[in-house]
Amino acid sequence: MNKNRWLIALSAIAIHLSIGSVYAYSVFKNPMSDMLGWNSKEVTLSFTIAIAFLGLSAASLGRLVEKWGPRKSAILAAVLFSAGLLGSSLAITLESLALYYLTYGVIGGIGLGIGYIAPVSTLVKWFPDRRGLATGMAVLGFGAGSLIASPVIAKLINNIGLSATFLALGIAYLLLMLAGALYIVRPPEEWKPAVMSEQSQTNKRKIPADLAQLTANEALKTNRFWLLWVMMFINISAGIMLISFASPLAQDKVGMSAVAAASMVGIMGLFNGFGRIMWSSISDYMGRSNVFTLFFGVQFILFLLLPNINNPLLFQIFIFIILSMYGGGFACLPAFIGDLFGTKQLGAIHGYLLTAWSCAGIFGPMLVATLNDALQSYNITFYVFAALLFVALGTSIIMHVSIQGLEKNNAEQAQSA
Repeated sequence: MNKNRWLIALSAIAIHLSIGSVYAYSVFKNPMSDMLGWNSKEVTLSFTIAIAFLGLSAASLGRLVEKWGPRKSAILAAVLFSAGLLGSSLAITLESLALYYLTYGVIGGIGLGIGYIAPVSTLVKWFPDRRGLATGMAVLGFGAGSLIASPVIAKLINNIGLSATFLALGIAYLLLMLAGALYIVRPPEEWKPAVMSEQSQTNKRKIPADLAQLTANEALKTNRFWLLWVMMFINISAGIMLISFASPLAQDKVGMSAVAAASMVGIMGLFNGFGRIMWSSISDYMGRSNVFTLFFGVQFILFLLLPNINNPLLFQIFIFIILSMYGGGFACLPAFIGDLFGTKQLGAIHGYLLTAWSCAGIFGPMLVATLNDALQSYNITFYVFAALLFVALGTSIIMHVSIQGLEKNNAEQAQSA
């Protein structure tokens, strides 16, 4: 098979850059309300539906993604995601809110879910020596999608109008995603890059073997699946809590101006993206389990300290560190799944674990809003999340011990075979 694995990675990035544009959705809000008279909640609901269907489709269609293979799955994702945008153009022309929910929210959201998991599971197989780096590159593409799309969408709306903008985006993303989809394939069974053979001969960095090769159903029956689910749920909840309330938090807590708080939010996006490639690359050397333990230990300390921080610069540094670990958790997840369960049905297992994202997306912001409304203070919220992060730290330590036990058991079985 004459395929360049770095071009495979580039193909995955092209797909994730496209679907990552969903996080530029806020650019549509005011123009849509001004033109169509839809209120903020009505406009926002479509984004909520899209993210909900991302999680639902990733969980329910993960098995089919494995069965169809990355090319067919990515082509289907391209068609559905683009159809959602093209349908949105029609919905805006007809001024139909229901059609907009169906197209952007449901159809586009299913395309999001399939498009998110299809390339990542394939990259893990192409980069057994650099799983963290490979998945970090793809997931970085998802994060960078909004940074690229936001100014483009704003200019398009001003120049050609709202309906035509959706039409143009639908066509552009269809072409970009198809270009990625048509090149991406699975490697042959048991394929390994030449560099791994060279490393084994020269005794360089040892790449640990996967703990097992499990199906999605088998993975669900293991303790380590649910330990990882809890770890991801708490890590995402903590990050989304800060993302959702970053601007009012900065203004109320440390007295930052609205303009300064808005600038901080933009920089948070950069750390979210940078953390994805940085931490996933580090995990190739430190080990995924150790990286997650570091995440929770550091965040636990930072959340305990945040209620007493009054200095805007120190406050922002703490927030940026937490956001880098939020992004890093997403990037390390597919590689961690490969380490724990193998690559047999990685896409399906990844889909199941992404339900932690959907749950955290509801839990984190709702908990902050409820506590702040009741107590008129963010300080208690920080302590509540510190407690959750302490639970996650304990969970990660249990995971580490479990992995060591399985590695020892596998080594004993190999010796006796």
